[in-house]
Amino acid sequence: MNKNKKSYQHLKKAERLEISILLKRGYGVRDIASTLERSPGTISEEIKNNSVNGIYDPFKANHKAYVKRKYSKYQGMKVVKNLELRNYVEKKLQEDWSPEEISGRINNIEKHLKYISAKGIYKFIDSPYGDSKGLRCCLRHKGKKRNKKRVKVTQLEDRIFIDKRPKIIEKRVNFGDWEGDFIVSGKNGKGALLVFYERKSRYTVIRKINSRSTRIVNQHVKEITGEFVHFNSLTLDNDISFAKHVEMSELISAPVYFCHPYHSWEKGGVENINKLIRQYIPKGSDISRYDKEEIKVIEDTLNDRPKKCLDFKTPLEVMEENDQFKKIKYFDIININLVEQKRAECSA
Repeated sequence: MNKNKKSYQHLKKAERLEISILLKRGYGVRDIASTLERSPGTISEEIKNNSVNGIYDPFKANHKAYVKRKYSKYQGMKVVKNLELRNYVEKKLQEDWSPEEISGRINNIEKHLKYISAKGIYKFIDSPYGDSKGLRCCLRHKGKKRNKKRVKVTQLEDRIFIDKRPKIIEKRVNFGDWEGDFIVSGKNGKGALLVFYERKSRYTVIRKINSRSTRIVNQHVKEITGEFVHFNSLTLDNDISFAKHVEMSELISAPVYFCHPYHSWEKGGVENINKLIRQYIPKGSDISRYDKEEIKVIEDTLNDRPKKCLDFKTPLEVMEENDQFKKIKYFDIININLVEQKRAECSA
C-alpha cells in the first residue's frame, strides 16, 4: 500500500484549480491523480460529474459539488421541517412500511404531501430526530438463510401439476387465482396458519387452524369461500394436508394445481407473504397463543401496505376493483346487518 496516499476526503477548491491547470496542459487522468495523490477513479468521477457542457471549470465544479453535498445533508431535514410529512412518515414506519413503500406511495398516490425519496427517509431515520423515536427498529430486516432438510414427499393421487395450469394465470390478468400454504408452530407449539394469496391484487387471507387434518383444512376453505373469496384456481404444494384436493376442488368450484416436489418457488407469492408474516410471528412461535384478533391485525396490515408492483396501491385497494369482491362484500354487510337486527329483536 502506498503510504503517500491520503485517506479519502472531499476534493478541495485548490485541488480543483490544479485539475483544471493540468487538464489544459494535456495531462491524463492517471498523471493528475499521481500529482494530487488521489486515486484515478476520484479524478475521473470529479471531471465527469462536475464538468459543465463538457468543460471542466474549477469554480463551477466546486459550486456543483457544494450544492450536491448540501442537498444530500438536507434530505433528512426535509422530513423534520414538514410536520405533515413527518407525521405521515413516522406513522407508516410504525405500521411496518418500508422507506421505499412510503416514498413510492407519496409519489404515486398521496401527492398532496411533499415528495421525499427513500434515501431521504433513511437519512431521517438515522438523524437524531429519528433516533430519538427508535425508528430504526421499525425497519424490516431479512432473516438468515438456512439450509432446509428435504422431507420425502407423500404421493398425492390425481394431482394436476403447475405446468398444466393455464399460462394466462402467470400473467396475473384476472382476479381469483390464488396460492395457498401453511405456517406451522415451533417444535413445542400447537396450531398453524392457513395462508391464501391472490396473485393479481396480492391480497392475503390468513386463518388460524388448530389442526392440519384434511377435514379441518377443507372446512376452513369452505368457510372463506362463503365469505368474499372467489376462486378461479388454487395452487398448492405437496403437503399431506392437501390429500383431499379433489374434494377441495369441488368446494371452491375451481381446479387445484400442485407445484412440483421441492419447487416451492413455483408459488413464490405466498412464500414471500409467509416471510412478511414471520415478522410478527417469528419462526418457532406457538401459534396457538395468538388469538383471531391478532391474526386479523396482521392480515389487515399486509393488505393495507402499498406495493411497488401495484404502482404503490395497496392490495386492498386493488382487490376492491374486483366486481366479484365488491358484490360479495356488499351481501356480506347486508347479512351482518340482518343478524344484528335479529339479535336486537330477540333482546327487546
